[in-house]
Amino acid sequence: MAQHKALPLGCIADDFTGATDLAGMLVRAGMRTVQMIGVPQAPLPPGIDAVVIALKSRTTPAEDAVAESLAALQWLQQAGCRQFYFKYCSTFDSTDRGNIGPVTDALMTALDTRFTIACPAFPENKRTIFKGHLFVGDVLLSDSGMRHHPLTPMTDANLVRVLQRQTRRKVGLISQEVVGAGAPAIKAHIEQLRGEGVEIAIVDAISNEDLMQIGSACADMPLVTAGSGLALGLPQNFRAQGLLGAPSAADVLPAVAGQRAVISGSCSVATNAQVAHAIDAGMPAFAIDPLRLAAGEDMVHAALTWATPLLAAGPVLVYATANPASVEATQARIGAARAGALVEQALSAIARGLVERGVRQLLVAGGETSGAVVTALNVKGLRIGPQIDPGVPWTASLGDQPLALALKSGNFGAVDFFTKAWSVLR
Repeated sequence: MAQHKALPLGCIADDFTGATDLAGMLVRAGMRTVQMIGVPQAPLPPGIDAVVIALKSRTTPAEDAVAESLAALQWLQQAGCRQFYFKYCSTFDSTDRGNIGPVTDALMTALDTRFTIACPAFPENKRTIFKGHLFVGDVLLSDSGMRHHPLTPMTDANLVRVLQRQTRRKVGLISQEVVGAGAPAIKAHIEQLRGEGVEIAIVDAISNEDLMQIGSACADMPLVTAGSGLALGLPQNFRAQGLLGAPSAADVLPAVAGQRAVISGSCSVATNAQVAHAIDAGMPAFAIDPLRLAAGEDMVHAALTWATPLLAAGPVLVYATANPASVEATQARIGAARAGALVEQALSAIARGLVERGVRQLLVAGGETSGAVVTALNVKGLRIGPQIDPGVPWTASLGDQPLALALKSGNFGAVDFFTKAWSVLR
């Protein structure tokens, strides 16, 4: 594999919006970053400091997630990456079978390392960890909307306990008292934990300054596992090592003109509010009903027929977003897996049809939906651009005719995200 230079950082993300989130944070910290869709099949563009490989492995069987992650790791090793980052959701989306634990185990074994951290904290998006417990805003994870997630319901906020159920390795904690004392204290506590047989440590973090100190303490760690927040704390290490220049504008994208659309598949609390706000603001909207899809109705054709005459006037919204009661009722009728697959297939086909009709600026809400859409559009990689809201940047697809894409994790973004995002594009 021919690369222009060794890369300071190679990242593996377990879903597409999470990959974009991480890449956006690295760009914010001054690292020129590309996001690749799946294990790359071609060389990277020149002038890159970090690469994020986006997988669709968050909810696949654990053995498949492990195999995909190891293939991504092998590619990153061949690219000469010096440090590796396994990125998962800031709400630690997983089940007792994985996939965070099994993938972490496999990456540690492949890298022959006996210690790493787990820190999904993202304080700017109100994800904080205190005494090993994950908070979403002012409530415990187990009391948040994530307890209703259709695939990974999070009913336990104690991350030490959650991760210990997924791994054979001993899980410990680096508490806020230690983190608040700074990087030297964190390093010393890591050595103490290693002596006690701990191999993975949940790390408390309640502020960006905590993330900077944690990042500094991880400078020599072959592997870190985290949400996207920790990305703020790593570039300082590469600059100190002479691997990265002074901070500069890393978020410049090519100009992309064309029509606009929003595709929303997430059923999170945040996305429900964003859909409602966009409709209230007058954005034309078309709802996709999984039960009608299951009955054989061609809602793809109906949505495209509806959207075509409206595109010239401004963005349109096509959504399968619904409240928890509606989601549960649908799943009771046709099953969670079938409902999810039907919606993904429909929304990805609609996205492809909209692009064929001239849409060049596209917002997509939901990790699973984003994965299906970029696959349907045959997007192989993304340049990362300016941030819309914390964790959600604009991107541009690689190639001669780029698309502007914003891939939003379901729980991210302010309530006016769908209406304000367009003003960020240059």
